[in-house]
Amino acid sequence: MSLSISFNKADRSTTLANRLALKAFIEKSLKKEGLTIETLQYIFCSDKFLLGINKFYLQHDYYTDIISFDLSETKGKLIGEVYISIDRVKENAKTHKTSFKEELLRVIFHGALHFCGYKDKKPTDIKKMRAQEDRWLKSYLKSVA
Repeated sequence: MSLSISFNKADRSTTLANRLALKAFIEKSLKKEGLTIETLQYIFCSDKFLLGINKFYLQHDYYTDIISFDLSETKGKLIGEVYISIDRVKENAKTHKTSFKEELLRVIFHGALHFCGYKDKKPTDIKKMRAQEDRWLKSYLKSVA
């Protein structure tokens, strides 16, 4: 199993337990969805850093927890970048009354699910995305328990 997933920092770092298990889980889960990973980079950053990306690339002037870029050239072979605001994840964990660890995992899975075609703009799409995030989160946490 070639693990072509990396966790990097832009201007924020974070503790991420069981990185190898997490990478293997993401790779296996994406494979089930029909995707082979060439490279998948997760980049941890601040609100300010991600706001800059949001403004420049998407012309959105607001904070967000995650932005995913699909850079794939061949269908089914994923080249992706996922930017995650650690500041937003901490806030969301408080808002949703969950742990930082679980919220971070949810957002990591959320980014991967975007590459599988899951969307999160319409209420029906959000519901499908949340259900799949929950499935992945439950399955992953069970596998590392």
